[in-house]
Amino acid sequence: MLATVLSSALRGIDATIVEVEVDLGRGLPQLQIVGLPEAAVRESRERVRSAIRNSGYEFPAGRTTINLAPADLKKEGSAYDLPIALGLLAASGKVPRERLAEHVVLGELSLDGRVKPVRGALAVADATAARGLRRLVLPAANAREAALVSGVEVYGVASLGEAVEFLRGAVALEPCRVDPRRSFLRTAGPALDLAEIRGQQLAKRALEIAAAGGHNLLLIGPPGAGKTMLAMRITTILPEPTLAEAIEITKIHSVAGLLDGEPVLNVRPFRTPHHTISAAGLVGGGAVPRPGEVSLAHNGVLFLDELPEFPRHVLEVLRQPMEERRVTLSRALGSLTFPAGFVLIAAMNPCPCGFFGDPRRACLCSAAEVRRYRGRISGPLLDRIDLQVEAPALLPNEIRGGTPGESSAEVRRRVDRAHSRQLQRFAGKRIACNSQMGASDLRSHCGLDSAGERLLDAAIDRLHLSARAYGRILKIARTIADLDGGERILAPHVAESIQYRTLDRSP
Repeated sequence: MLATVLSSALRGIDATIVEVEVDLGRGLPQLQIVGLPEAAVRESRERVRSAIRNSGYEFPAGRTTINLAPADLKKEGSAYDLPIALGLLAASGKVPRERLAEHVVLGELSLDGRVKPVRGALAVADATAARGLRRLVLPAANAREAALVSGVEVYGVASLGEAVEFLRGAVALEPCRVDPRRSFLRTAGPALDLAEIRGQQLAKRALEIAAAGGHNLLLIGPPGAGKTMLAMRITTILPEPTLAEAIEITKIHSVAGLLDGEPVLNVRPFRTPHHTISAAGLVGGGAVPRPGEVSLAHNGVLFLDELPEFPRHVLEVLRQPMEERRVTLSRALGSLTFPAGFVLIAAMNPCPCGFFGDPRRACLCSAAEVRRYRGRISGPLLDRIDLQVEAPALLPNEIRGGTPGESSAEVRRRVDRAHSRQLQRFAGKRIACNSQMGASDLRSHCGLDSAGERLLDAAIDRLHLSARAYGRILKIARTIADLDGGERILAPHVAESIQYRTLDRSP
């Protein structure tokens, strides 16, 4: 007897429909899985065998062949357990084959027949809808996530027995329904606040500009100056993600298996990888590529503390995603593209000991050591970091207290207004903020008056700026003008923009 069950395979952050074909034949008892299964799929034989028996059903005798089609697509993970089990029961007459063929099925089985959650349920629901299919059976823990996709009836099951009885018609299950907007609006207020940071007015202003225009930011200062505290508070002033952005964030984290029960991740991610991370961990990789930190930070923030401590070859892989907002990974079985539209916030000491330029602490590093330390970050990478700002050591009166600074709520109101201006400016261009402008956009939206042109020409000549750095200064000036509520970029906006190139001014 032959039975076919539809399931799915993950390809990057997308999914592809897979046919699970089960053939029961004569011969010695044997179960063979073909169709490029990796180890976890091959091991499903024992999980499925025990789950069927412990659920009260008879495991089919004889020679059994299971084909996962298309055969040239590598299959990984444990999500094929449930479709294989249902296919075996359908081939032996325990489950109606016609009714089973109407559903896409996925889920991992425990030995006692319970259905465990799997990765990528949202991507599978997307693939189900794109294929014109309308019903999806999957673990109950993944049902709310998959129900975000409209046009698909999502049925969550807790056990193999429940799935069998549902397909037989003995048990009626209601499709899971989720209102994404209601889930999306349940955002809690930020626990952190910019008002908690004393001093560092220039760094706070740079943080505001980075949040408003999506600019990358490097904070340079001695240990204890508050660089990490500043970086952690950028999420409190970033614009709220739209529903489409939130679903995109959720999809990536679902594929990575990082969802924590909520159907929608309605806050922007903040990823902080350690400096011992590998290049594959940062941008993604593996025999079957999975998203790295840059993709997990998509629509959010990637924070790299102690930037020079990262291996140089690891930092260099950031250059393409910072420029193109995506990562393309090529493997023998094909190429995959992951989104990587993040804001980079980095922090570093000015020298190995950390006290170069500190008026109260003597620096113990030689000039050669300082150059070698800063040389760990390549010029092309620095060119892609729009804002390079010093965060000096705090003075005693700043540490003790003083006048509290602006709250995150106050700064966020300005950021939201500036971001709204950018959305109106770039409507229809698939550009969300000033940092994404291309050459034509610079010409259209970043015109300078004569005073601004003279100021920028002088800066290029004195600081030996590259063409990329020139464009970055214009983009920052555009964001500063947006924060001021102006349409034109004026000379003061250009002057402020130039001061955020600290390393260009370093000897």
